[in-house]
Amino acid sequence: MKNKTFSYRAIKTFAMLLGPILFIGSSSFSQSQERQKISERKPNVIYIIVDDMGIGDIEPYGQRKIRTPNLMNLAKNGLTFTQHYAGNTVCAPSRAALVTGRHSGHNQIRGNYELGDFTDEKEYGQMPLLPGTTTLGTVMKDAGYHTALIGKWGLGGPHSYGVPTKQGFDYFFGYLDQKQAHNHYPTHLWKNDKKFPLENEWLHPHQSLPDGVDPNDPQSYQSYIREDYAQNRITNEALKYIEQQKQAPFFLYLAYAGPHAALQAPETEIDNYKFEERPYGVDSRYLPQRRPRAARAAMITNIDTAIGKITTLLATLELENDTLIIFTSDNGPSLEGGADLDFFDSNAQFRGYKRDLYEGGIRMPTIAKWPGKIKAGTQTNHISAFWDVLPTLAELSGSGAEPQTDGISFLPTLTGVGPQEQHDYLYWEFHRPNGEHTQAIRFTVDNDPNWKAIRFYFKNKKTSPKLELYHLGTDVSETNNIAHLHPDVVKRAKQLFETSRSQSEFDAWNFDF
Repeated sequence: MKNKTFSYRAIKTFAMLLGPILFIGSSSFSQSQERQKISERKPNVIYIIVDDMGIGDIEPYGQRKIRTPNLMNLAKNGLTFTQHYAGNTVCAPSRAALVTGRHSGHNQIRGNYELGDFTDEKEYGQMPLLPGTTTLGTVMKDAGYHTALIGKWGLGGPHSYGVPTKQGFDYFFGYLDQKQAHNHYPTHLWKNDKKFPLENEWLHPHQSLPDGVDPNDPQSYQSYIREDYAQNRITNEALKYIEQQKQAPFFLYLAYAGPHAALQAPETEIDNYKFEERPYGVDSRYLPQRRPRAARAAMITNIDTAIGKITTLLATLELENDTLIIFTSDNGPSLEGGADLDFFDSNAQFRGYKRDLYEGGIRMPTIAKWPGKIKAGTQTNHISAFWDVLPTLAELSGSGAEPQTDGISFLPTLTGVGPQEQHDYLYWEFHRPNGEHTQAIRFTVDNDPNWKAIRFYFKNKKTSPKLELYHLGTDVSETNNIAHLHPDVVKRAKQLFETSRSQSEFDAWNFDF
């Protein structure tokens, strides 16, 4: 694809004025002519992404308190990744990296840039993808697939040019605005470009218990309980879509909004977990929850149950052997909403959470299953990231597209067919509204791919950037900063920090070290 330059236009209601953004860089992905043909029939692809789930939150990665039997079954019959990384440490830039195949140093969307507010009246969404962007949807559609996004989007609000049906997806059902997804019992979802009403009264997702109420009394929470659970609607729509598209190859991007706060699930499912609880709701920033531990566990088990329904349906339709399923999370776990991450050991042995570029914020639980093509019960240490998914699916689908991407196809890792190309480095940058920017890079020095550097920059402070260096091979928990011991490695990291990114015409994404 040739380089293109577009301009954002001022959209008072749904967007903001942005300058032109130039797509910079060349694809590192190439399709091998010698690689074995994978299947006579193009496989269906179901890519499942959840929200704010840590690598330690599910049983295949050691979880002991939350029941995820269907994900255990997925791992038993598939491939578990130990070193697969999110696109970023918060929602929008992570999903932008996934959808476009560009890391956050080259992406249009490098942070959560919110428009409007949490009300239905000002549901404006986030910074939208530009018209003409190459996405997972356009690549798979060009390869002859029917394409659908069911679940959370966050890359363009209602009536903007970023909506899924303008970005390569034939069908959309779910949340357009990720702020709306802070409430799992909203008044509506979206079906293509129309509101799809749910049977819920509106509820602001950020509020506290009133003064004087007893936080331990179940009656104090009755006004926050609703019945029409959006995650169940998403599951049912996914099952319906699979049934409808069973005759032709389909690509389903299935994006659950849980277990992102607010911590909400059907009361009967919360009842299935009995933990000692500390109610959340006094001076809270999300919706009050009397049983936050049980609620978060129930949210994760609800998604696991949905995955079981999907795999059962595929088997019933005799599509199991013709379908690649990939499961992952968009970033590390979050403490928001009363989540007790220490209780669940949600980030396992890794340091950091959501909004950190330490491993706990970006190393993701990732499982792939494709019977007959992926060897069951296996594990891979291949180092990969969200921006690798687009070239992987382009190769898998036989697409003739040659998208600009920072990624490398990991199809050989999935199938065991052909040599697997490796990254020289992986790069991230994260931007906070307060002007704090963080860069991280995992890179190879002298054939050792275990070096990790993180650099912090405070835009409004006249201080030198702080750089930390870790060796993940000997210190996977990133507890021992060894920058002072390896000046040559630090020098290489600084070079990569400067050359791995392009300046954006949207100044919020820029910084000058």
